[in-house]
Amino acid sequence: MREFILTVPENLAGRDIKYILKNHFGFSSSLITALKDGDGIMLCGKKEFVNKKTALGDVLKITLFDKASENITPQNMPLDILYEDEDLLAVAKPPKMPTHPSIYHTKDTLANAVLYYFRDIPFTFRAPSRLDRDTSGVLIVAKNAWCAERISNEIKNGEFKKEYMAVCVGIPKDMHGTISAPIKREKQGIIKRTVAPDGKSAVTDYEVIKTLGNLSLLRLYPKTGRTHQIRLHLSHIGTPIYGDFLYGEEVLGERIRLHCRSVSFVHPFSKELITVTAPLPPDMELDGIKKL
Repeated sequence: MREFILTVPENLAGRDIKYILKNHFGFSSSLITALKDGDGIMLCGKKEFVNKKTALGDVLKITLFDKASENITPQNMPLDILYEDEDLLAVAKPPKMPTHPSIYHTKDTLANAVLYYFRDIPFTFRAPSRLDRDTSGVLIVAKNAWCAERISNEIKNGEFKKEYMAVCVGIPKDMHGTISAPIKREKQGIIKRTVAPDGKSAVTDYEVIKTLGNLSLLRLYPKTGRTHQIRLHLSHIGTPIYGDFLYGEEVLGERIRLHCRSVSFVHPFSKELITVTAPLPPDMELDGIKKL
């Protein structure tokens, strides 16, 4: 449950509740509809509808009630928490762990672990910045629908910044640069992407951090958020990620060596710049990979 309390200021006096929800708090139409269906809107201690006009000094209280995620079983599993406040939870997702359950993998996911962490309250699992199963690193979980919407909007507008680390087979020609190559789905109905002139714009900045033999450790800053962007871009310049079965060469028993090292974004409520960092896991060290 998340509460927003506002003493109506002069610039909002005379406006109806819907206007305040939309323009002051940034609520979407769907979220406003959800509030109308429950007891989420109180004005001066009385339940009101969104068309009710406010007056200077009125106290408006908005309550977001949550429901337990359906079909996700709480499971007692280790959860590496990097940051937490009233609206957000940031965790370090380990490699080889799916973010969400699927038809064939209903347990041992990050969602199962998060639902157990919040087992004493109704909680809906929302991960606006999800990571693939093999990708480790920072993952943001929104604690309420309003926060999930705001983070999703930052991602859509390119305001949610991510920094990745990848172990590549091969060494880029330049020690730092920008990969600009449009991406589209290879064939309808399949997950694999390809670089194509008629694809959607995709841009990734990179720098080489370390090399060992034919391996390189790269830091990457995706400027757009296309599916498989980093994996495909690195393959496109001839340095696929180690273990990448789609865009490089599969290594049996080994995961794709891709790690979301940090995320930076403006907090939806406080408006502060938040940066969350996850340490590089041991399996990203070049020395260890060279010995495999």
